[in-house]
Amino acid sequence: MAITAPYRGVLPAMQLPYNDDLSIDEPELRRFSNWLASHDGIGGLVTNGHTGEVFALSPAERAQATRIAAEAVDGKVPIVSGICAEGVNEAVEHAGMAKQAGASGLLIMPPHYWLRFGMQPEYVIDLFTTIGKAVDINLVVHVYPAWTKASYSSELLGELAKLPWVTTFKVGTREMSKYDADIHAIRETGEDVTILTCHDEYILTSMVQGVDGALVGFGSFIPELITALYAAVREGDLKKAQEIQGRIYRLKQVVYAAGEPTSDAHARMKVAMYYAGRLKSTTVRPPTRLPAGEHLNRIKQAVQNAGLLQNEAAE
Repeated sequence: MAITAPYRGVLPAMQLPYNDDLSIDEPELRRFSNWLASHDGIGGLVTNGHTGEVFALSPAERAQATRIAAEAVDGKVPIVSGICAEGVNEAVEHAGMAKQAGASGLLIMPPHYWLRFGMQPEYVIDLFTTIGKAVDINLVVHVYPAWTKASYSSELLGELAKLPWVTTFKVGTREMSKYDADIHAIRETGEDVTILTCHDEYILTSMVQGVDGALVGFGSFIPELITALYAAVREGDLKKAQEIQGRIYRLKQVVYAAGEPTSDAHARMKVAMYYAGRLKSTTVRPPTRLPAGEHLNRIKQAVQNAGLLQNEAAE
């Protein structure tokens, strides 16, 4: 599969449905993939992201999730698979499996030992270059928050933008002055690359910086609102964008509260999606746990206030 055009529009980071025995629910994932792909403004689907509980999946299951989604949409939209690996050889192995499963692109996460120990810029260039040469596929740079040791400098992002396999950046800097600098560095040095925000918790604020779309977990939950928001921003209709953001805000408050996404946030989102009839089950893999008590009631109330309530009781 040759390098294709950079990704644009809204790319939902997909939730992953499970059976009661915690195996992947293939019929439900097929239905869900097709439902997401049916919305105008969807530029692709992303399997094996943080929202999709990538850390809870074996390599074979990650490939399985990608294969199911790719077969389901049958070329209507591209499939991007997250690559979460600690070593370069492992990343190349996972990348090859994802490509064989039908992915047209790979979302490359930093090795998580970098979060503890940090890294040198040349390590990052080597990671992307090695994967690109080995698999020859679109690479999406997953930019972690500025406060982490796995944060890439603006200068490093500019260098990554020059690599022939890097076509898109998923920018989650979460420090707005650096976010602005990151966008400028990518634009100044990268030809024909695109920038997608992944700031679910303040998506309108990050969209108006002139990005090319969004790669967000909330695109999996409320694709009709996220695509409408991006369309309003592109049209320069700030009033309409603010109205849509107001609806998103109420749901965001019960999923993300006032902070950044957490592991529990993905479980809260799955519950909200069940209440809204977007998934048939709330099952998550241990050690993640589902919300209960008053928090569960707040999620249900927010979904109801948004006019999305379909199921009265969570599983």
